[in-house]
Order: sequence, then C-alpha cells, then structure tokens
Amino acid sequence: MPAANPPAANPPAAKPPTGQLRLGSLVAPAPVVLAPMAGVTNLPFRLLARSFGPGLFISEMVTSRALLAGGERTARMVRQGPTEHPRSVQLYGVDPAVLGAAVRLIAERDLADHIDLNFGCPAPKVTRQGGGAALPWKLELFRRIVGAAVEASGGRPVTVKLRAGIDAAHLTFLEAGLAAQAEGAAGIALHARTMVQHYSGKADWGLIAQLKAEVKSIPVLGNGDVFEADDAVRLLDETGCDGVVVGRGALGRPWLFADLAAAARGSAVRVRPALGFVMDTVRRHAALLVDYRGSPEAGVRELRGHMSWYFRGYPVGPAFRAQAHRIASLGDLEALLAPLDPASPYPAGAAEGQRGRAGGIKRAVLPDGWLDSRTLDGASQAALRTAEQGVAGG
Repeated sequence: MPAANPPAANPPAAKPPTGQLRLGSLVAPAPVVLAPMAGVTNLPFRLLARSFGPGLFISEMVTSRALLAGGERTARMVRQGPTEHPRSVQLYGVDPAVLGAAVRLIAERDLADHIDLNFGCPAPKVTRQGGGAALPWKLELFRRIVGAAVEASGGRPVTVKLRAGIDAAHLTFLEAGLAAQAEGAAGIALHARTMVQHYSGKADWGLIAQLKAEVKSIPVLGNGDVFEADDAVRLLDETGCDGVVVGRGALGRPWLFADLAAAARGSAVRVRPALGFVMDTVRRHAALLVDYRGSPEAGVRELRGHMSWYFRGYPVGPAFRAQAHRIASLGDLEALLAPLDPASPYPAGAAEGQRGRAGGIKRAVLPDGWLDSRTLDGASQAALRTAEQGVAGG
C-alpha cells in the first residue's frame, strides 16, 4: 500500500537531518551522496533528487583535459543550479599537472564547493589505458595526482572514489586510502567491488569496514548495493563508515533521498509512492530536461533512458514499456501516461532492488605489463598519454 501521507510532487525544502557529513571545511546536511553516473547525474536529475532530501549530489564525471579545453559540452556538465549547495564536481585524470590545473580552474572560477576524483571506473575503454580503477595500482602516481588536486583546490575539500582493486589478487584500496589520507584528501568513498566485478555479485562490505579501521582521520563512505534506506542503515551499522554513496539505487527513484534523510534522523518513515506520484515526478523530470537541453524534443529523448527505471514493478503493461522508449515530444509523454491509473499502489518488492546492468565477472582490461610493477615504466607512461581520449566526461 502507498504511504498514507506521501510527499507532494513538489515537496518543500527538506529539513537537514541530525546526521551530517563533514568533509574538511564543508558540512553536508546528511551523510548521503549521489554517485556520479554518466548520462544520469546531470543538473536536472540532481535538482530533482535534491528536492526530496539533503546530501551531496555529484555531477557527471568530467575529464580534466576537457575541462581545461573549455568546450561547451563540458561547461554544461559542470554547470550548477542557483539552488545547488553544496556544489560537487567529479574529475577524472591521469596526469598530476593536468588534473591539478583543472582543479585550480574550478577553484578560481568558483565552479564547485567540493571536488571528487574518480579512481573507480571499471569501463574497459578507461582501464585499458591505465585510468579509473586500474590507476591506484601505480601507487606513487596515484599519490601524486591526489596531492596535486589538494594543493590546487584553494581549500576546497577533495575526495577520492575507489574500487577495492583490480581483482581479488590485486587489491589496492587500503594502500590507496592511506595514501589519499596522507596527501590531504578530505574523504574516501569505496565501492566494495573489484574492477573485474563491475556491478556483478554482491558488494563486500567487509572491505569498507577494513578501510574504516585503517583510515582514522577522514571520513570513509561506503558504496555498493544500497538500493533502499534500510540498506544504508545496515551498511553504516555493519561497517562503522561515516556515510553512504548511492548510485544505481537512485535510478528512477529520486525520492530515495527522502528515505535516506529519514533514516539519517532515525525515522522509519519511507516513501511508498502510488503510480500518480511517479507520473508527477516523471513530468517534473521532463520539464527540467527540456529546460536543460533547450528543446522539448531533446529533453524527451533523454527522458527515454529513465522510463523503465521509473515504472519498474508497476502494472503498466508491455505496450507501455515499448512505447516509452519511442516518445519524441511532451505530447507523446502525456498520451503515454493518460491511460494509467494514478491510484495504482506501490508494488513493494517488484519495484525495489537492483537497477541498471549487473552482468558477470569481466576479464581485466589493462595496458600490457601493467601488473608487472607498482611503479610507472615507459610502457605505462605511454599508455596513460591517451587515457583521457574518448572517455565520456566532457
């Protein structure tokens, strides 16, 4: 059954819960973070999620070289709304000097209050050049990148996003976490899977507990398999970590941040939306996307990718699901929604759990000889020269 008093489609500004997250000089009003997700955590989705509950809402990943090049697409990706605070941007880079220059640009132009560094991406097009989750294996390079970012940040907190390692035989999270702490990072988020796991299997929360036991002076955030607020509560209880990072659990469910805020306050209240609430949220998302993209057609095209997530578990039928991926205008959207029953109740378990692809264990896609040494040799340096080319992120 739906909640007796679900939040309105346009809820008032959420009151900060008692649980907070301190990252250097920045205090986030809740110990919850929206993970950067390509094609998802742009300005419209961040605004929508933020309207339901407080936290940190991080931009899509932007490459450091693209930011310095100053292209229009990159500028749009890092643009923050006037009501966004704190403002968080994620950077990806493999060269300490270049990434440091990108962080300095963010500081000088006041583009963000917080910078997150991506060392967790498992995508083969990133790791085959030594970037993302592959990079912490080269520990000294990792250390130099984090140090360069902190030095250039102008006092803004710099956090680090990690994976457990490349595979079970090549774990890097403890050494990288301690190195990040030593270089002045303000916090560390650990996705408790290895690079080769991608999103398969279960996240090993025990690794988060290990990192928290070793990294004592800065917050450690846990990431992996947080699909419901009660998952977040269990993660905090089982690991002792300082906050949670939510990625796939928020797909098609921006109201999850209301649940997370309630959990941070110790409240058991949860949003269990009837179908009409979901429909209103989709309309709000569409309006934000149209404004962001500059045309109804472009906004609705982007909304297509969210539709299966929004209506997961609801009795909308296969014809609806097929047509949802073909809508081309706001009129199409309204025609699609019109036959639905707004009173259809929350379908509980059918609407919960994992969203997005999981797949299985992948092979490690790395530069030749990458695992032969923890230090950079000539071949490794050559691979890194092209590591930011062709990477989504600006």
